[in-house]
Amino acid sequence: MSRVLLIEDEVGIRMTVQDRLEAEGYDIETAADGQEGYERALLGGIDLIVLDLMLPGKPGLDVCRDLRADGIPTPVLMLTAKGQLEDRVAGLRTGADDYLVKPFEMLELVARIEAMLRRDKMRGGSGTGGIYRFGNVRLDARQAAVFRDGEQLQLSAKEYQLLLYFVRHPREALTRDVLLQKVWKYRVGLSTRTVDVHVGWLRQKIEEQPRKPRWIVTRHGIGYIFDPE
Repeated sequence: MSRVLLIEDEVGIRMTVQDRLEAEGYDIETAADGQEGYERALLGGIDLIVLDLMLPGKPGLDVCRDLRADGIPTPVLMLTAKGQLEDRVAGLRTGADDYLVKPFEMLELVARIEAMLRRDKMRGGSGTGGIYRFGNVRLDARQAAVFRDGEQLQLSAKEYQLLLYFVRHPREALTRDVLLQKVWKYRVGLSTRTVDVHVGWLRQKIEEQPRKPRWIVTRHGIGYIFDPE
């Protein structure tokens, strides 16, 4: 069953689309504003995103642009109420894969989603996010879950996002500032110590010897590096 994230602030449209897609056999998650949808998409486990252009908090164009900058390849179908050429072009340039102009027929929306998922599957299913393995640890981005020796680990959302960023950037020396920017988005009140604390928590859960880490290694004077080997 494919999982679709619907990011739409208009309650009527959100409920109508959700009901129809669930009737078509899709697993639907919803978000009522751009920031909420963006944070959910970062967790992974989503096969396709239906994204409204005009959203409170974080506009659809910003959501799409930031997801692509974060390395999230999930296919995006952008909804626009204006239907103007510049809006469609802007959406495609920020990384959207297709667009649909409001008001739209539900039959066309379903057909677009089916076609996009089919194309993504032919490309190798990039939207699923994949499965990452290192040692006895497995990260399944479809489920947004991490397992060690077959047992699911209880990670906080930020711990999961941090580990996901590490596994998607193997062998890269990552500074604390880069991690704050990519994982925490430089939220007010955070310091580089926040990164160190979360890395420590992750090590306790995934490392055989947390004090002598094998996977998430400190690079003194720089930050951290994830080495899956």
